[in-house]
Amino acid sequence: MATASRFLRKLPRFLKLSPTLLRSNGVRFSSNLIQCSIEPLDSFWRIGSRISHDSFTIRSFSSQGPASVDYSSVLQEDEFHKLANFTINHLLEKIEDYGDNVQIDGFDIDYGNEVLTLKLGSLGTYVLNKQTPNRQIWMSSPVSGPSRFDWDRDANAWIYRRTEAKLHKLLEEELENLCGEPIQLS
Repeated sequence: MATASRFLRKLPRFLKLSPTLLRSNGVRFSSNLIQCSIEPLDSFWRIGSRISHDSFTIRSFSSQGPASVDYSSVLQEDEFHKLANFTINHLLEKIEDYGDNVQIDGFDIDYGNEVLTLKLGSLGTYVLNKQTPNRQIWMSSPVSGPSRFDWDRDANAWIYRRTEAKLHKLLEEELENLCGEPIQLS
């Protein structure tokens, strides 16, 4: 209950709402605390329901509200699936061919249930999979750890925003360092 009270106290500041707007929705201020005339979460949902969603664009309902978020660069789901499936299948083919050229005990590549798994024996395991809600490809690497790649239209590549690494380039570098043989994935 203390967490809910703390949350409700901070809600107006987080949403940058005016006190008059909140009062009109059944919430009043007293001694810097929010006191609700009805259940706290009910007030929250009534306030939050005034924010409209339109094609991934959130518009504020108050001139003091948060700035609009532009999601125009987010892939539509069908476009995401086409790009991600193409990428993962392309990697599967290239890495299968690469496996024929390297002599690694335990080298195995498998694709099932939309998850690409590359086992390099004692060198570690790579796992790549689609994350549809986020429109990302996630990779777990024995070298660099977890990464989340977003499609970058300008670069025409999957890019990890935190490090600006490109998926294909990162895999090429890591596999060459681990296996001792260069690989061309792009």
